[in-house]
Amino acid sequence: MSNKQQHSWAESNIVDDISFQEQDAQDFKTLLGIKEGASPQQPTLHTPGTILTGRIVEITKDHVVIDVGLKSEGLVPIEEFSDPSQIVLNGEVEVLIDQAEDDNGQIVLSREKAERLRQWEHILEHCEEGSIVKGRVLRKVKGGLMVDIGMEAFLPGSQIDNKRIKNLDDYIDKTFEFKILKINIERKNVVVSRRELLEAERISKKTELLENIKIGDQRQGVVKNITDFGVFLDLDGIDGLLHITDMTWKRIKHPAEMVHLGQKLDVIILNVDRDKGRVALGLKQKERNPWDQIEQKYPPGTRVKGKIVNLLPYGAFIEIEPGIEGLIHVSEMSWTKNITDPNEVVKKGDEVEAIVLSIQKDEGKISLGLKQAEHNPWNEVEMKYPIGQNVKAEIRSLTNYGAFVELEPGIEGLIHISDLSWIKKVSHPSEILRKGDSIDAVILSVDRESKKITLGVKQLGNNPWENIEKLMPVGSLVTGKVTKITAFGAFVELDSGIEGLIHVTELSDQAFGKVEDLVSKGSEVTAKVIKLDPEHKKIALSIKEYLIERNQENRDDIVVTKRKKKAGGKASDDSGKSHDENEKEEG
Repeated sequence: MSNKQQHSWAESNIVDDISFQEQDAQDFKTLLGIKEGASPQQPTLHTPGTILTGRIVEITKDHVVIDVGLKSEGLVPIEEFSDPSQIVLNGEVEVLIDQAEDDNGQIVLSREKAERLRQWEHILEHCEEGSIVKGRVLRKVKGGLMVDIGMEAFLPGSQIDNKRIKNLDDYIDKTFEFKILKINIERKNVVVSRRELLEAERISKKTELLENIKIGDQRQGVVKNITDFGVFLDLDGIDGLLHITDMTWKRIKHPAEMVHLGQKLDVIILNVDRDKGRVALGLKQKERNPWDQIEQKYPPGTRVKGKIVNLLPYGAFIEIEPGIEGLIHVSEMSWTKNITDPNEVVKKGDEVEAIVLSIQKDEGKISLGLKQAEHNPWNEVEMKYPIGQNVKAEIRSLTNYGAFVELEPGIEGLIHISDLSWIKKVSHPSEILRKGDSIDAVILSVDRESKKITLGVKQLGNNPWENIEKLMPVGSLVTGKVTKITAFGAFVELDSGIEGLIHVTELSDQAFGKVEDLVSKGSEVTAKVIKLDPEHKKIALSIKEYLIERNQENRDDIVVTKRKKKAGGKASDDSGKSHDENEKEEG
């Protein structure tokens, strides 16, 4: 319901409550003896609506008998006397002639209507719209309260206060000042407001406060609203903002951790914007800034103790004294482990020791190290694992580029895929290694600063490629097993474990064909070494060359045999055979 609707409703209800019963404006004129179209005349002593002073001549259980100097005495119901002390024999009171005579010829008088008429006359004489009056709240009515200001006036609910009202009963029987919003002469009612006076008072106080307030002043305020970013305080007429960062030198997540609604706080004025009517407040400024002497108190290298107060994905915050917190980054939590979550090392509430690494006073930051408070095993790693030393390590994980092994708790090294074998082409470490196995290896390099150790497996044995030209010179024959067939040839594993390639053009001395038609995987073959490339670890083999050489040797053997046979034929010439016959036999 709007204020206008509330006022309209209130006005119509007040008429029922305070106007004369079943009298409108025309009835009132009739009571005064004014006829329609006639000029008003002075009422006679017995005209209804006239106020007379009478004397109390008798008091009964229900009525007070009053002599007003007319031909008969009048009766007034005893409940119409708002003040019982007025009911005294021979006492004088003002009454209004309600009826000249009733059916019994009795004058009907009203004490209540006389009082109301006098009150109305007083309001018209001494008040106007905008006047300030004092009144007492009488009772609740629909839409607001009724107030006694010398007569009953209506106080709409929207005009009671400038803040949210929880219970109207809190205002009953209390006296306040009110501003008259409207006087309706026709309906004889009044509408008042307390809110307008409160708003005017607030604006006045705000103006005065803004004129006199200074940065550095200490003022008391009442918490009226709490938000995520701070607290609004009522500074007796003006609102001030206490930002969460100015509440305490400590780290808090929400202002509600420190204050509650209605709480009184003594705060410091930090800034005043008179044009916008804004005031910035501070609470922590009442105390000494613990960061003032932080560099002298905690120089880098200082060992400190504190409690873990907050955990974030990138590290843990430790409170080393009230208002002073430092950050232990995940990278500073362990010498040996790659920490990705601070929960792996610490829990909220843990008491820990750390070393101060650096201080950024202006930014309010302290960097701490947890691992620096412990012995660094990498300090002795070069001495403990010299290059060339044979070690036994456990395989912890396999990657595309190698295997990570653990030499001791917290000390890991990498065996690169290229250091697994002198002779095999390894596509993935899983081809020859398994996670959890123990393996012998050789230390290849140690970088203490970068915390890196590289190892090798193939270095445990000699490099066969160094003497390959002596072991398998070009032209020598080798035997091996076909391990892989491709479109361009066949790979053969030789006795030394080295692989050689027989190109498809070198597989046969016959017509060219498909590789799989010429050789099969797993078959034993003999070939001739036709090319060596130790730098790139390549051997080219040829079955064709081997076959050609073998065939040539076979021919040579046949020729030798024939010659031997021929020599034997000459020895038998005496048998009588001719030279031509011997030639034919050789042929």
